[in-house]
Amino acid sequence: MAAAQPKYPAGATARRLARGCWSALWDYETPKVIVVRNRRLGVLYRAVQLLILLYFVWYVFIVQKSYQESETGPESSIITKVKGITTSEHKVWDVEEYVKPPEGGSVFSIITRVEATHSQTQGTCPESIRVHNATCLSDADCVAGELDMLGNGLRTGRCVPYYQGPSKTCEVFGWCPVEDGASVSQFLGTMAPNFTILIKNSIHYPKFHFSKGNIADRTDGYLKRCTFHEASDVYCPIFKLGFIVEKAGESFTELAHKGGVIGVIINWDCDLDLPASECNPKYSFRRLDPKHVPASSGYNFRFAKYYKINGTTTRTLIKAYGIRIDVIVHGQAGKFSLIPTIINLATALTSVGVGSFLCDWILLTFMNKNKVYSHKKFDKMVDTPASEPAQASTPTDPKGLAQL
Repeated sequence: MAAAQPKYPAGATARRLARGCWSALWDYETPKVIVVRNRRLGVLYRAVQLLILLYFVWYVFIVQKSYQESETGPESSIITKVKGITTSEHKVWDVEEYVKPPEGGSVFSIITRVEATHSQTQGTCPESIRVHNATCLSDADCVAGELDMLGNGLRTGRCVPYYQGPSKTCEVFGWCPVEDGASVSQFLGTMAPNFTILIKNSIHYPKFHFSKGNIADRTDGYLKRCTFHEASDVYCPIFKLGFIVEKAGESFTELAHKGGVIGVIINWDCDLDLPASECNPKYSFRRLDPKHVPASSGYNFRFAKYYKINGTTTRTLIKAYGIRIDVIVHGQAGKFSLIPTIINLATALTSVGVGSFLCDWILLTFMNKNKVYSHKKFDKMVDTPASEPAQASTPTDPKGLAQL
């Protein structure tokens, strides 16, 4: 007959549980260390540790400068000014005519070719042959009062001869003659490569209270005689238009005829742990519009100049092709800070443990004596009843452990 189990008072059981909970607060636990004498595994372990350390030292701390607090996107202001004159057939063009808009902002256009339609007045005339359904054979093909959003006016219902050739188009009421019928092309790009563009830029990083500009602080008339050079004249932001187009890898003649958009990118990457003189602007140039897409390549826009002749309002419609300049400013500033340094150091030290995890996985999965290693690495304890005396046991050292 089985012996009766001794019963403990309820208070004694509660005290044992309390002592167990409190002991967990002041007990110290340390991992078990096993030395495995295996050359290949040891080399792999040190190689993984070395790779991790190199990654953090070289890439994280040296390249990425993760010990710094950083700020991206500086506050920026841009002022531009274009100078130069050029000629077309029987006319001299100055800055006031070929730069749009004239305010000198970060986006502006330099006109290099125009198609001008002179002496337009409100009246009736043939519609452009390029407008959809504008061609006709008789008045029956034209609906009076019809307004085509892509056309040039309100249709009168008449079919009239076109400006040239045997074709006929529907008559419209609007600004006449329409653009196709009387436009005259003029090329302004002969002297345009020598136009100079001043790009005045100042930036501010509010987090670090740091400000700087891209113009040299000199009073000897330096800006009146210099042009930009990336080695000797970084703080002379005066660029020739031909230089900008060349650096963007484009043909100036083609760009002047069809138009296009060139980006002037100013990059302010500043390491504020160094002197302010080491924070310098870096310029790059590239074309921004999709020149390889025929449907949307080139750049042009229209505007009109109005005047009166004998009391009649008259205008000159100008379709302008040109080079649009977009000045884009970006950058990043960084300065040493204790918090990101501590965080990245802790991450680096923790990541070194990946080598141990990898080698343990190889030992427990692929090594011939993986069961021997598992027996040594993991101690299994069985909770026995309090009435049974604790059996002290010393784990045996399986044969062959030293040969791992």
